[in-house]
Amino acid sequence: MARPYRSVLYIPAANARAMGKAQGLPADAIIFDLEDAVAPGEKPAARDALAAALANDYGPRARIVRINGLATEWGEADARFCAGLAGADAVLIPKVDGPADLDRVAALIPGLPLWAMMETPLGMLNAAAIAAHPRLEGMVMGTNDLAKELGSRFRPDRLPMQAGLGLCLLAAKAHGKVIVDGVFNAFKDDDGLRAECEQGRDMGFDGKTLIHPAQLAIANDAFAPTEAEIDLARRQIEAFQAAAAEGKGVAVVDGRIVENLHVETARKTLDKARAIAEMAG
Repeated sequence: MARPYRSVLYIPAANARAMGKAQGLPADAIIFDLEDAVAPGEKPAARDALAAALANDYGPRARIVRINGLATEWGEADARFCAGLAGADAVLIPKVDGPADLDRVAALIPGLPLWAMMETPLGMLNAAAIAAHPRLEGMVMGTNDLAKELGSRFRPDRLPMQAGLGLCLLAAKAHGKVIVDGVFNAFKDDDGLRAECEQGRDMGFDGKTLIHPAQLAIANDAFAPTEAEIDLARRQIEAFQAAAAEGKGVAVVDGRIVENLHVETARKTLDKARAIAEMAG
């Protein structure tokens, strides 16, 4: 059963208090950030704080460490630190332009799965090759950096982002990788967050990256199957099985045709609901 990634919360690795509180937050995954959220002078201390934090129990939450890029003065040290780090589930690499960026980190970290920040124009154009990398497990949209690189303006409909979002989604789905949407910066705007979560969910994202714990409930709700969707999935499976027993290739539920492809989607819906229920306890 696939692990859910409805809510993926960034936590600064330099903030021991925040990392401690994260143990009790209802996030599906946590990104312990050694990159943007940590000042240059605090990078070495942040590694030590992160090692101490990951010695604690984070329950079923996925623990992902975002390192600095290898082009920076801290990147290689971060990668070597992660190679010997207990408690991490994956390493997130910033500003991935192509598979060669993954190769360089993979050589330094032989064991852990890799995730890629998709936040540059070149990364968008190389999304398929990045998603095909054998060590890659997931992709994270870095919409703030992408907007900066594009010179685009903020729009609630995210029209300037659609080309990049779509390319990365196609690449991730083609290669069976997890993909989570970018952050919503206005963490006190619940309506705006909900609208963007629903847009990302409807596009096909597995979840959303978040910058504040107050955003968790909305993301968890938006990316979880509703009771109506769960009920429909069960009825579709039952109806199709009954039709198949009669030698028919299709069924009808609520006036709509149900074929095998709909049953596959229904099973995924129920699998996701079960995985979420298991995480909840």
